Amino acid sequence: MQSIDTYDFSGKRAIIRVDFNVPLNEKFEVTDDTRIRAAIPTLKKVLAGGGAIILMSHLGRPKGPTDKYSLKHIIAAVEQRLGAKLLFASDCLGAEAAEKSKNLKPGEVLLLENLRFYAEEEGKPRGLAEDASDEEKKSAKAALKAKQKEFTKALASYADCYINDAFGTAHRAHASTALIAEYFPNDKMFGYVMEGEIKAVDKVMQNPARPFTAVLGGSKVSSKITIIEQLLKKVDNLIIGGGMTFTFAKAQGGKVGNSICEDDQLDLALRLIGEAKEKGVKLYFPDEEVIADKFAEDANTKIAPANDIPDGWQGLDASEAAVAKWKDVLLSSKTILWNGPVGVFEMEKFAKGTDAIAKIITDATQAGAYSLVGGGDSVAAVNKLGYADKVSYVSTGGGALLEYMEGVELPGVKAIRGGC
Repeated sequence: MQSIDTYDFSGKRAIIRVDFNVPLNEKFEVTDDTRIRAAIPTLKKVLAGGGAIILMSHLGRPKGPTDKYSLKHIIAAVEQRLGAKLLFASDCLGAEAAEKSKNLKPGEVLLLENLRFYAEEEGKPRGLAEDASDEEKKSAKAALKAKQKEFTKALASYADCYINDAFGTAHRAHASTALIAEYFPNDKMFGYVMEGEIKAVDKVMQNPARPFTAVLGGSKVSSKITIIEQLLKKVDNLIIGGGMTFTFAKAQGGKVGNSICEDDQLDLALRLIGEAKEKGVKLYFPDEEVIADKFAEDANTKIAPANDIPDGWQGLDASEAAVAKWKDVLLSSKTILWNGPVGVFEMEKFAKGTDAIAKIITDATQAGAYSLVGGGDSVAAVNKLGYADKVSYVSTGGGALLEYMEGVELPGVKAIRGGC
């Protein structure tokens, strides 16, 4: 397997799959450039080695070409971080993209238009009628698969080598994240983002220093079942917050008012509590919550026990006192994994618990713990508070991070390590 540190980029065109799926405001300005910043070391390495770069990415979930999801909107943000001008192809296929790729000189960078303007990128048929028969669906998928091969071949024709640096999409077997690697049997490699993500997760999940504590937030137990089961095999302590709190609370006979709760997962919650006890894992839940009379920033609020919330009220944040009770556990840990907020982080009034978690984890890191932060809201929290450089590693992957921690072999990783 090739390595970005040893590969000779001199005079070569490197096509790099980056994850520039970044948030934009109504003025099409990038509001969080974490993923752009993460990719810069890989880009600079290729340019310093005498190579030229062709960047490919997706943005949003378009159903076809649309200005809203054009990658032209991120050009200024990338140029600012890279310190170099970008050329832009108004399509990722066709004569313009082919010609501009062919004429690239060492040191130049070309950004292709949004890959997902084409159904071929994801390999999912579009435009099928809702009542389409199974035969019609099967036929459409077969036709698209043939077109996907041509799409992938065209992208590969632009370059001499391929770098996958988009960990956030590594769990998808898309044209640009996995299939394209087939065309570069001896000239494919990970970028620094991919390398860093894999090393960070492996360090946490395969050989953690102990005690190992994980903090899991989010709204649904059902979406975190597999990762909870995996963590119960690995951790010494598991702190569970966010909306999941109330499914566990109700399963144990608590009153949760109008809080989010998965009534069909109560038996599962009890089973997970039993598994933790069997494995000697200490489970922690917030013992009290900031509750509100409506799901809104201007709601009336008060503090209540997490297992005794009045009707008409809902828990929206772990109280600061509840988080403070976890402080000793986190500060005594040698490895910390944090995925998901412990409150409705999007609303300032209900972000204090998540902010407090971020502060404690940075303190633990300064005291010598290895900390991995992953998941959009967790990453947003450490960035907002200026703590991103005070934790050990900030993951840019969401679903990919969870699947990799669950032990799934990611297509984007397999394509580089062992072929498609």
